[in-house]
Amino acid sequence: MPYVETNGIKMYYEERGSGDPIIMIMGITAPGAVWEAHADDWSQQFRCIMPDNRGVGQSDKPAGDYSSEMFADDYAGLMDALGIEQARIVGVSMGSIIAQQLALRHPQKVKSAVLMCPWARCDRYAKSVFKHMEDCKARLTPSEFMEWIQLLIFTKPFWDNDDAFQGLLDGRAGADTDSAPQPLHGLKGQAAACVNHDVLDQLGNIQAPCLVIGGKDDIFTPRWMGEEVAAGIPNCELHHYDNAGHAFHWEVMDDFNPRVRNWLAAH
Repeated sequence: MPYVETNGIKMYYEERGSGDPIIMIMGITAPGAVWEAHADDWSQQFRCIMPDNRGVGQSDKPAGDYSSEMFADDYAGLMDALGIEQARIVGVSMGSIIAQQLALRHPQKVKSAVLMCPWARCDRYAKSVFKHMEDCKARLTPSEFMEWIQLLIFTKPFWDNDDAFQGLLDGRAGADTDSAPQPLHGLKGQAAACVNHDVLDQLGNIQAPCLVIGGKDDIFTPRWMGEEVAAGIPNCELHHYDNAGHAFHWEVMDDFNPRVRNWLAAH
């Protein structure tokens, strides 16, 4: 099993492909394997590394609050352990705040970064969403919690598509049989990192070229959050998809995968 020791934890990761490395950083509640549909595309050109964040999957899940700084240091140690001096970084949601911190704390390690549905700070609405997520995790069955997450991240066109809807149903069924479910304390640790992340005044120090990308109909991390991040980073492009939400990378995957692959190849 591929593990590295980093920043006081044992971190699990998987790899696909060869070439220049991409570190793919997943969001809250989800293990790295959720990247598979994107790694299938990008691994044709890059070495895709998909770790489980601390607090989820097969990585260690220590009790207590985590922070975006802590996560960034986890990834710096992962890169050191794998002998990777510099990489392209792709982070989604919570993964995007980790990518921001990695670019700030370890700038020499970041060649470029794709920040998917990012934020630089949480307002009251966002803090309430994360608190409610903790409450739902504590009270719902795994399949019920998965349905709540799906309602948060997918938009009406996706729900209306028969094949996509069947995938949502399959995802709920799989939640009840997950062999490594995320414990509540793991979610709480991750949520603390999300809520307390505040780098708005530091974004101007990010040296790497960045792409902020998201969905215009995202109700989890609304469009203004990505716009604020893009405005603060000196060398940053911005793209928001119409009729797509927080899980835009699934909803418009046919455009998203090649768009990001081509951007990474150029940066």
